[in-house]
Amino acid sequence: MLSRKHSIRWMILAMLFGFSFVSYVERVNISVAAELMMPALSLTKTEMGQIFTSFLLGYAIFQVPAGFLGDRIGPRLTLFGAALGWGITTILTGLVPGSWVFRTSARIFASLWTLRFLLGATEAATYPVAARSVRNWMPLHQRGLGNSLVLAGSSVATAITAPAISWLMVSIGWRQSFYASSSLAFFIGLIWFRYATDYPVQHRYATTHELELIGSPSKPSESPALLSASIRSILRQRRVALLSLSYISEGYILFIFVFWLYVYLVEVRGFSILRGGLITALPWLTAAAFTPCGGVFCDYMATKRGVLGGARLIIVSSYLGSGVLLLAAAQTHSRLLAVGSLCLSVGLLYLAEPAFWTSAVYLSQDQAGTVGGIMNTAGIIGGILSTSLLPLLVKHFGWGAAFGSGTAMALFSMLIWSQLGGKSPNSQTRSR
Repeated sequence: MLSRKHSIRWMILAMLFGFSFVSYVERVNISVAAELMMPALSLTKTEMGQIFTSFLLGYAIFQVPAGFLGDRIGPRLTLFGAALGWGITTILTGLVPGSWVFRTSARIFASLWTLRFLLGATEAATYPVAARSVRNWMPLHQRGLGNSLVLAGSSVATAITAPAISWLMVSIGWRQSFYASSSLAFFIGLIWFRYATDYPVQHRYATTHELELIGSPSKPSESPALLSASIRSILRQRRVALLSLSYISEGYILFIFVFWLYVYLVEVRGFSILRGGLITALPWLTAAAFTPCGGVFCDYMATKRGVLGGARLIIVSSYLGSGVLLLAAAQTHSRLLAVGSLCLSVGLLYLAEPAFWTSAVYLSQDQAGTVGGIMNTAGIIGGILSTSLLPLLVKHFGWGAAFGSGTAMALFSMLIWSQLGGKSPNSQTRSR
C-alpha cells in the first residue's frame, strides 16, 4: 500500500489511465458492433470504413487545439469537458441511426458520420492533455513510466471491449451496447473533476515531500499571445517535425488493429462473433503487458543514451519486430501462429509508445500538450490512411498486401528515426 506522502501523483496517474481506458472503449465499441450494425442499417464495409474515418478526421483536426487548451486552462477542465462529450455522442450513436428521423440510408450514414466525427473531436484531448498532466505531476525520472501507464489504458480497454461488446450485442442488442459503454465516460469525468488538480501545489493532500520529489511545477504565466508565438516556434523545430513524421507510421499500423482486427479474425480466420471477441482481446492484453515495460526501459535508456538516443534504440528495434510479425501473420496458414504473431506485433508496437511520448514531452519545454497534439495529429493522419486504404487493398490484393502495407510503414518510421535520435547534451538523469 502506498504511503500518503507518495500517493497523490499515483492517484492522478490512475485517473489518467482511466481516461485512456474509457476513451478507447468509446472509440473501439463500433468496430465490434459493426458486425451487426452493417446488416441492420444496410451499410457496406466501404461506408463503415468512411464512418471509422470520420472519427479520425475529427480526432486529427482538434489535436493541437485540444493540446493548446490543456496547456492554457489546465488538464482538469479540459479532460472533464472531453469526457462529457464522449458520453453524449456514444449515447446518440446507439439512439439516432435508424430512428424515425434517420431511416433512409443516406440519413443513417450522415448521422453516424457526424456523431463519430464529434466523438473524435472530443477525444482529441485525451493523450496530449494527459501528457501535459504527466509532465506536471511526475518527476523527471518517472515520466516514461507515467506515460506508459496512461497508454496501457488503451490496450487494456481494447482487450476488454471486444468480448464485452460482443457479449452485450448478443445479449441485449447493439444499440444497448452503446448505452452501457457511455456510462463509463460520465463516471471518469465526474471522478476527475472532483479529485484532480492541474498542478501538485494546488492539491490539498499533496505534502511538501511529494512536491519536492516532483519538482512542484507551478502554473505558467504566459499570455495567449506568447503561447501562440511558442506554437509557431515549435512548428519550425526540425526535431518536432521528424518526430511527428515518424509517428504517422504508428497511427497507420495501430488502426489496422483497432478497426479491422475483429473483422479479420471473424471473416478470414473463421472465428465466431463471440469467440472472435475473445481472441481479439489477446493482442491487446499482450500490449497491456508490454507498455509498462516500454516505459521502464525508456526511463533506463534515457539515463544511458539521452532521451532521444534511448528512444531511437527502442523504437527502431520494436518497429522492426512489429512489422515483420504483422506480415508473417497474414502469410501463415495456421490460425494459432497468426494469432500469436498478431499478439507480438501489437505488443512491440506498444513497447515503443512511451518512447514517442517521452520524446514529445522532452522536446516540448513547457508546451507538452501542444507538441503532443502535433505529434498525435500526424499519427491520426496515418490512421486515416490505413482505415481508408485497407478495404481497397483487401478487395483488390488480399489481406497479405493490406498487412504488408503496415510493414512498409514500420520501415518508414525506422528510417526517420535514423535521422532523429542521438545523445542529447541535456540527457535525462535520475533524481536522487
